[in-house]
Amino acid sequence: MTDAGETGRAPAPEAGQAPAPEAPEAPEALVRVELPAHGPDGPLPGVALVVLNRPRVLNALSFAMVEALADAVEALDADPACRAIVITGEGARAFAAGADVRELSEQTPAGLAADVAAGRGFHQWDRLGGVAVPLIAAIRGLALGGGCELAMMCDLVIAGEGAQLGQPEIRLGIIPGVGGTQRLTRAVGQARAMDMILTGRPMPAREAEAAGLVSRVVPDDEVVPAALALAAQVAALSSVAIAAAKQAVRAAEELPLSEGLARERRLFFGLFGTADQREGMSAFLEKRPPAWRGR
Repeated sequence: MTDAGETGRAPAPEAGQAPAPEAPEAPEALVRVELPAHGPDGPLPGVALVVLNRPRVLNALSFAMVEALADAVEALDADPACRAIVITGEGARAFAAGADVRELSEQTPAGLAADVAAGRGFHQWDRLGGVAVPLIAAIRGLALGGGCELAMMCDLVIAGEGAQLGQPEIRLGIIPGVGGTQRLTRAVGQARAMDMILTGRPMPAREAEAAGLVSRVVPDDEVVPAALALAAQVAALSSVAIAAAKQAVRAAEELPLSEGLARERRLFFGLFGTADQREGMSAFLEKRPPAWRGR
């Protein structure tokens, strides 16, 4: 009798026996992770690529997908081999076209609050805000609703020329729920935020770049390579200085100027106790490339 390893098929059942049930196919991962990520010339040290993987529903952000994303990003944040993370969506049609509306339609106020209290549901979004490693969004196609909110949680946003970003929740009888009203207003100002949120209109990539919502716009087929190249630039620098810089800039969104300046000063002083500060300045004075230690 021939076994499955030689033919690729399961053995035929003997007479009088029912056929063995076929093993179910393993479900595809909601999020794929590559570390190190690969660029045109090979592996990119320190760079991770995280791919949202529900292309048949335009990478709609179900609770399970957001939890998988938070798990993946937190694990990368804790890995010393990772110094920059690029997040993108599978396929060219969407980064993420919003939340999973079918899943959300069944929610109640009490149920949503109970899930957060139990560390489920919308709580998973809060985990993404605690990541120290720089996050870079690579947007092809649509970044709407939760997709736009996810992009705004990232530190840099690379968008294709055909990308569109927006908060269309008003068309469903709700409002943005994971930072859209707050981060969008800080990014583009109250007038533009009101325009987008009250009408639900999407903002094309070039307009988003001019408004300060997008860092750079590139041709659609260059989005991920451009994001990976940018991530490689960041990963090649001192990870302790990069983390301090991210923390200081983020503080500017939340603190009054006087408190933000005090935070910046503390972070600046603290870097003078690091090996990377000593190495960076020594390398500059000795006219040689620095050898960062990440401490």
